[in-house]
Amino acid sequence: MSTIEKAMGKLAKQAQANQAPIDVPAAEQAAVPGTEAATTPSKRVDKPVLQIDSAVLKRLGMLSDIRSRETRMLSDEYRGIKRKLLKNAFEPGLIPQNKSNLIMVTSANPGEGKTFTSINLALSLALEKDKTVLLIDSDVLKPTVSKTLGIGQHMGLMEYLLGQTNDVADVIYHTNIPNLRIMPAGMPHHLSNELLASEKMRSLTQELNSRYSDRVVLFDSPPVLGVNETVVLSNFIGQAVVVVEQDSTKMAAIKSAVSQFSEELAIGYVLNKAVHGKTGTYGYGYGYGYGYEEERSA
Repeated sequence: MSTIEKAMGKLAKQAQANQAPIDVPAAEQAAVPGTEAATTPSKRVDKPVLQIDSAVLKRLGMLSDIRSRETRMLSDEYRGIKRKLLKNAFEPGLIPQNKSNLIMVTSANPGEGKTFTSINLALSLALEKDKTVLLIDSDVLKPTVSKTLGIGQHMGLMEYLLGQTNDVADVIYHTNIPNLRIMPAGMPHHLSNELLASEKMRSLTQELNSRYSDRVVLFDSPPVLGVNETVVLSNFIGQAVVVVEQDSTKMAAIKSAVSQFSEELAIGYVLNKAVHGKTGTYGYGYGYGYGYEEERSA
């Protein structure tokens, strides 16, 4: 073997050695009392594309691509709601631009239809041609978005807040619906309340606004009354949609809930179950009505 051939062989071995994977040390334990040490993945998480079944949406009385009279009515109603949200989000106005595209959907009490509203708003917004929508299940005490849509259990918001990944993209999943992304709640944790009100949650909302400035971010949030973390979360958000159940939600409860929000928060109201019709498995009638205001009630 010539001297040149030996030299070439040596260089080839060095190049191969330089391409060998490098071990990444485990991340430090998350700075949350009572949690176990978490590791930060050295590579992007291999994530599935979440499959949302149109037949399931139709059965639940939600928006779907299966055409029906009820679907058309629902589509028209949510189209009216989302136009106001989009105007507030992307046109200069009274809402600070650093959080105007961050929208929380909540209610005064449980069971008034906030998750039903969150999902339908996300589906309606996903029809926009120049926008994407991220639906975050931030009701970490009783997460229902994944269960309702039948998309299974996946790493999500809790894992990010616990420091098990430092890249928010690891917990944002594409779906089979164009322009719709989902961040699941993740696994339950005994410090869910504290994590939702943490400084890391504030940082997350800021990152979502700056990193995805052309995206609408919807938070399916816990009910307001009795859950202090929802009020804290509202300080990080630009808009709130408060779901009101017709013939059930008391005006005193609504006033008590919205009185706890910041004066900077633009608040809208959606009237749920306004038309009582055939009931789907999820418990909501196919008929639906809404109302929306940008200013607080006097």
